This record gives sequence, C-alpha cells and structure tokens, in this order.
Amino acid sequence: MKKTECVAMLLAGGQGSRLGVLTQKIAKPAVPYGGKYRIIDFPLSNCINSGIDTVGVLTQYQPLELNDYIGSGKPWDLDRNNGGVHVLPPYQKSKGGDWYKGTANAIYQNIHFIERYNPEYVLILSGDHIYKMDYSKMLTRHKETDSAATIAVLDVSLEEATRFGIMNINNDDTIYEFEEKPANPKSTLASMGIYIFKWDKLRKYLCEDEANPDSSNDFGKDIIPAMLSSGEKMMVYRFDDYWKDVGTVESLWDANLDLLNPKIDLNLSDPNWKIYSRTQARPPHFIGDNATVVNSLVSVGCEIEGSIDYSVLFENVTVEQGATVEYSLAMPGAVIKKGAKVRYAIIAENVVVEEGATVGCSPEDCGDSADWGIAVVGDNLTIGKNAKIAAGKMIKQNVKEGENI
Repeated sequence: MKKTECVAMLLAGGQGSRLGVLTQKIAKPAVPYGGKYRIIDFPLSNCINSGIDTVGVLTQYQPLELNDYIGSGKPWDLDRNNGGVHVLPPYQKSKGGDWYKGTANAIYQNIHFIERYNPEYVLILSGDHIYKMDYSKMLTRHKETDSAATIAVLDVSLEEATRFGIMNINNDDTIYEFEEKPANPKSTLASMGIYIFKWDKLRKYLCEDEANPDSSNDFGKDIIPAMLSSGEKMMVYRFDDYWKDVGTVESLWDANLDLLNPKIDLNLSDPNWKIYSRTQARPPHFIGDNATVVNSLVSVGCEIEGSIDYSVLFENVTVEQGATVEYSLAMPGAVIKKGAKVRYAIIAENVVVEEGATVGCSPEDCGDSADWGIAVVGDNLTIGKNAKIAAGKMIKQNVKEGENI
C-alpha cells in the first residue's frame, strides 16, 4: 500500500456521562451542534481541510448512530480507495479481546491499522471539541523542530488552568514538565488533547505502556510523562482561535449560543474552511406572520409561529403560536406546543413539550441561584400539559400532565 505521511486517529468512544440524558443512547461525538452539525463534524472537516485523508475513528460506547452517521465518509470527502475514513471498534482477537481501556490502549489496539499505511507521523484527536484548526501547520512545525511529539496548547486564564493538563515549557517552547489539573499552575498553557507523534517513537511507548500492568493506559497520565522522563524532545504548538470542550451540559449550551454572539468569531460558513456534515435535504424553514425571532439560529424544516429569542433551533423543530423559546437549544424534531415556555434549557431530539408546560427558568427568576442550571430533557420524551420542570433538572422519563419536577 502507498506510504502515507500522516494518519489521524480520532478518539470517539467516550461515554460523555457529564452530558447525562443527551448521551444515554448516543456517543458524545454524535451529539447535535449548531443547528445542522454533529460534534464529530469538526475534527473530520479539519482533517480533510488540512490535507489529511486517512482517518481512523475509534468508537466504543453506543456506536450505532455514530457509525451510521460517518458511513463511507462521503460528506467529508473521505470515501477514498486509498485511505479515507475507517470506523475502528474494539474487536475479538485470537487471544481474546478487550474494550478500549484508555486513550493509549485504544491506539495500541489499532497498531496494525496504522501500520497498513506506514506513516511517518500520527495525529491523535479527540471527538468532543468545537474548533477549526489547520493540522498541516502543526505538522510543519513538528517536522521543522524534529520533535518526538508536538502538543497543541491553548493559553487559558490562571483560574481555568487548574481544570486542564498544563504544559510547563522552556524559552524555546520545549516541554520540560506536564501537570494534570495542578492546584498551583506554573503555566497557563493547557493541552487541547491534540498530539502529533513520530510513529516509530509512539509505537515504542505504546508497547512499553501496554506491558506495564500498573499503567492506566492514558496519553496524559502515562505516555506523555514517560516520554518526558526518557528525555524525548517534545514541543508545544500554540493555538489562539476558538476552541471549546463540550463535555458538560453548560459547555454544550455555551458553545451553541456562542454562534449567536457577534464578538465570537466562529464562522461556520467560511468557504475556505468548510465544516461538512451529513445533512439531509429538507424544505426551507417557515416563520409565521405573528412569530417573533430575535438573534437566533433557525434551521431548515422548522415551523415557527411563536416567539424565539437567543436560541438555536435544529432541523424540523416546531414552535406553535404563543409558545416561547429563550436562551435554549431545541434539537431535531422537537415540538413546543401552544403557550409552552422553554427557557435556559436543552430539548433533545423528538421531544414534545405540551401546551402550557414550562421547562427551565432564567438565573434571575430562579430564586436560589445556587440551584440554578440548564434544564435538559432527554430524547423522545413528552413533557405533559401544564407541567413544570425547574432549572437544572435532568429529565429521563415522560412527565405527566400538571406534574412539577
């Protein structure tokens, strides 16, 4: 097979438990975003826009919808005879099989896939981040510095640094120490979970890590510290554009509403850097004569007769007359009926909010602000007529008429 300079391995098997009911039936990278996308569209689009056309997608938790969504990779121009996109679940081998035990073990279990393409470099990506990035620039820097590994970093605030893996560096951007969520950070350069390795180096450390029974088989906890302690040359690559980890309900909500903020430049219609998705053909959205839509994103197939303010409506959402949606996300197929109020909430796919029901509230109206949070309703559920769902509640089952939760 033709030698490939760089193979991308996209870690997309995480359960995403902090997203609660939104990932009960689907993997986190398959969660809808921005009206017409799924989270995984971003790393896949970044790959093809960066000239990287051999991508392994490592799935594990609830993979069915994600597998169907990726398919042959055609929407991202990754349906190639040589290379292209490959879905890589854990599988049974002659000596038994294991679930992916950690990020490093997931790559280790797919060494044979990588070696089919005989790459010089391997790019490791996460499937749960929203950002646009040219990986080819990072690869160029990696080659110029002749590093064993290059790690993409984002400069965060000192307060935020306690929540990330932090890279401590010398004046020439070489890494001398990695600290996981330090209480007293020495640096504010946070790892983005994007790595480029020389393949021969990575293979060596993956094999050594697998042979260590005490390892947690994780890049941040095991592989990177092992390479540093062995004196390998490791560099940071600084990224200063929009990047959001959407691992929590609040960050997913934030990332969607960021699309409505004129001060945030996340241009998803940039013809020079398209974000591709598997969107089906739908009729245009319809906004009734008496409807009000203010600073919101309304996708194809929506029918709006009510009032929408600072919200993101995904495809085929219905908002009936007298209904109100504010500071919320309504995912594909949701129906908000007459007189219902949805505020500071995430309504998952195919949810029906019946007449007069209330889901969520604003921080100002919540009373005890300590209990405030984004209300979330899981997919295919019904919120009964005149029911009330308080702020911060996570709804996993149907709610009866008039019920208060």
